[in-house]
Amino acid sequence: METEVANGRVSAAPSDRSPSPPSPPPSPPVARGWGLPLAVLIVGMFMSILDISIVNVAMSAMRKDFGAATESVQWISTVYSLTEGIVVPASAWLGARYGLKRVYIWSLVLFTVASALCAMAGSLGALIFFRVVQAIPGGIIPVTCQTILYRIVPKEKLGTAMGLYGVGVVVAPAIGPALGGFLIEYIGWRAIFYINVPVGIAGAIAAMALLTKFPAQRNRPFDLAGFVCIAGALFALLLALEEGSSWGWTSYPVLLLFAAAINLLILFVVVELQVKHPILDVEVFKNWPFVNSLLLISSMMLGLYAVMFYTPMFLQNLQGLGALDAGLVLLPQGVVTAVLMPIAGRLYDRFGPRWLAIIGLTLTGCGILMLSSVTVHTPRENLILGTAVMATGLGLGMMPIMTGGLSSVPSAFSDVGSAVNTLIQRVSAALGLAVLSALVTADRAQFWSDRTALMKGIGADLDPRIVEMQQQGESGLIQLWQQLSNQVQAQAYSNAFFVAGCAALVGVPLAFLLRSGRPAAGADKPMVH
Repeated sequence: METEVANGRVSAAPSDRSPSPPSPPPSPPVARGWGLPLAVLIVGMFMSILDISIVNVAMSAMRKDFGAATESVQWISTVYSLTEGIVVPASAWLGARYGLKRVYIWSLVLFTVASALCAMAGSLGALIFFRVVQAIPGGIIPVTCQTILYRIVPKEKLGTAMGLYGVGVVVAPAIGPALGGFLIEYIGWRAIFYINVPVGIAGAIAAMALLTKFPAQRNRPFDLAGFVCIAGALFALLLALEEGSSWGWTSYPVLLLFAAAINLLILFVVVELQVKHPILDVEVFKNWPFVNSLLLISSMMLGLYAVMFYTPMFLQNLQGLGALDAGLVLLPQGVVTAVLMPIAGRLYDRFGPRWLAIIGLTLTGCGILMLSSVTVHTPRENLILGTAVMATGLGLGMMPIMTGGLSSVPSAFSDVGSAVNTLIQRVSAALGLAVLSALVTADRAQFWSDRTALMKGIGADLDPRIVEMQQQGESGLIQLWQQLSNQVQAQAYSNAFFVAGCAALVGVPLAFLLRSGRPAAGADKPMVH
């Protein structure tokens, strides 16, 4: 294997045993007027991601409306994640086989119809089924959007384009709680689905009018064996992560799911290395800049979703805020991110991803660490400041990292890179939340044991506070239990934020390995073997 180093760029000739990369798919020349098509893509991406965060806010209202148990209602979210994980690997093939524009338009139409059906669902079972239908286009849209973006935007303008596109990726989860809280409080939970209908119709019409038509590869075969392996692996992994806290992390079902996921992933790699037309070409993982960007994105996604998940719970369960008020506390971070992402895109076009990623990861980690000091009585201004610092880091670093990784992938692998990028975002968020949830559960049990052990109800070390509350009857002891429970829960959340912040800071050394300098326009960079 021959390796050549020139001008700080590493290239390598592929070894004899490596299969040659697929020929680039036919595509029209890069269009100058890519602004309006990009806006169409942002609409679809924003709608699909917003739906994930906005539904989580409505779980309590749905549970009351259907009279169902919390565990049953949770499947509204679980089946969406499972279905989306299965669909994403096939998204690249669908776009190539039937044409990117056609697949994107039909995905918007199906997502809109499924949203209307979810809003009209008369039972919990019907809603869960329609969420499965909704997740199919929900998994296709992000991959198709990214692939189209990389076909219509000149390489020297990718940073600017991805900065605008990132509004849909990062801002949607940030405003989801506020928008969801408003709709639930003043209209009802069904409005969170109905709101997709006019947006989806407008997006589909705009896509038909503005998007370039990309030729389809009609003769591209479907890798059924590879799809079954990766879909089965992702289904098992995501189900284990979603239900591990309920079923028990060491229970036989969860352990069997993890074992199945690992074995199917290994089998998937073996299959993909043998077939001529793999559904996800694993050769893309030989590109170190791309793999490095996936690691950095994972560390950022862990922090983002930890804050998005635990901060509303802290505000509602421990400080007694409603869904709307809790969402409004998180709204400033969405504004910060929306303002900074386009700026970060322009800076990427001038300076490359390295220093933006370093600054972004540092601020993200520091902002989350600021949240690790939370107590029951933490002022909301402190929470807003911490989330705003984190959002500054995300706004500066997220899209440059993603753009730097995807732009290092040759155009022949652009659809595969987009699919893998989407998968990593989903899996890293699910895996991170599963680990943090297990940590919160364990910490809560330990902290509760430690605190109750210090409060003696009998004997020489009798705590006078307990005596005073016992004299008030059961209501006094309930008050004590509530105070202890809130303190323990806040301390557990604090530890979760600390771990998430450290995970973001761990990525800083890897960020130094990213490219620095103005991106080169023109030819693709070779894969690194």
